[in-house]
Amino acid sequence: MDFSPLFWPVELKGETISALDETKLPQRLIYFKIKNYQEACRAIKSMKTRAIGQVLLVFYTFLLYVRRIKEEKKLLPTLSLIAKSLNATRPTLPFKFLTDMVLDWGKEPSTVEKNIKGFLEFLKAKRIEQAQAAGALFEDRDVILTHCNVSGLLPLIGAFCRKQKKHISFFVTETRPYFQGSRLTAWELQRAEFNVTIIPDSAVAHVFAEGLVNKVITGADQLARNGDIANKIGTYQIALLAGKFKIPFYVLAPPPSNAGTGKDIAIEIRPDKELLTIAGQRIAPKEVKGYYPAFDITPAALITRHIYLRIS
Repeated sequence: MDFSPLFWPVELKGETISALDETKLPQRLIYFKIKNYQEACRAIKSMKTRAIGQVLLVFYTFLLYVRRIKEEKKLLPTLSLIAKSLNATRPTLPFKFLTDMVLDWGKEPSTVEKNIKGFLEFLKAKRIEQAQAAGALFEDRDVILTHCNVSGLLPLIGAFCRKQKKHISFFVTETRPYFQGSRLTAWELQRAEFNVTIIPDSAVAHVFAEGLVNKVITGADQLARNGDIANKIGTYQIALLAGKFKIPFYVLAPPPSNAGTGKDIAIEIRPDKELLTIAGQRIAPKEVKGYYPAFDITPAALITRHIYLRIS
């Protein structure tokens, strides 16, 4: 089965991590190099890689140092330092669950590399299973709205539907201000030869009212134990509208974090320049301020079904 480049956008090649630069898509499909954990942290903060790419980068950064450090007594202290730095990069993304897992493995230096590599293969298989489970929810001629980007899962969901002779198409929000919808999702869906239409983020209610969409699926950056999710800003209002128009709202959900409810999830506030500029050019008067929460909370009551990534 063919995968989108966004499905597994980071790899470790020798002493260097190679990561797909998602900020350059769709104009250029290029990879950049990461040689240490400081560069990995900068790549995460700047969103050169995101979503599953950031998860992979966490594991491959650890693996890089596991291979690099020869003295066993230095391994765990070094991994602890790396974990602290990685955990501080994105407040809404719970890397600590992942870094704690590696630190636990690091107590047995002889097997830590095997454990990391084994988990990554397991994660890949579980992502495929998640896409297959999502595909089973769609019917022939469904038109599906999505928001932001779920790292290669939508083309894979579509591929499973094709195998079952189900023809589906997509509406994609542009997803300001990083345009993940128009730059990433539309690109990978078009590349996989699916019918895809981009709409402004503000057009969702109009599209629903016209009856152009009959299903919604999004990702989630964090899942609280009660089923609330944190996802790209704008997800909450789409869920509210889906409820109003009686449109099923599905979520591709990660394993639950330690957050009890959505109220316990910290919302990352990104620099306002990301909202006030496009391609380095300011689009607002100099005196104007911006407020850019990168995520919002969608209550579990608005979610028709969670499609879980089951790793335990």
